[in-house]
Amino acid sequence: MVDHKLPPLNALRAFEATARHLSVKNAADELCVTPGAVSQLLKTLELHLGVALFRRVNRGVFLTDASLRREFLALLPGRNGG
Repeated sequence: MVDHKLPPLNALRAFEATARHLSVKNAADELCVTPGAVSQLLKTLELHLGVALFRRVNRGVFLTDASLRREFLALLPGRNGG
């Protein structure tokens, strides 16, 4: 179920850092938290939006098609459909 409240800001920060680095560990280092904390924030955001944002593979992550498309922004409240 898609929640129509804004997602947690820390989850968005974790998404942005992970997407930029394509690494949970490097995102965690940048945000001064553990990789486990970043993973939990990403999971929270994915559940909040109702879409998988990353494809997890051995020792890395890749952005999914959903997170690469402009329609991703429409999932956020206040943006044409959220």
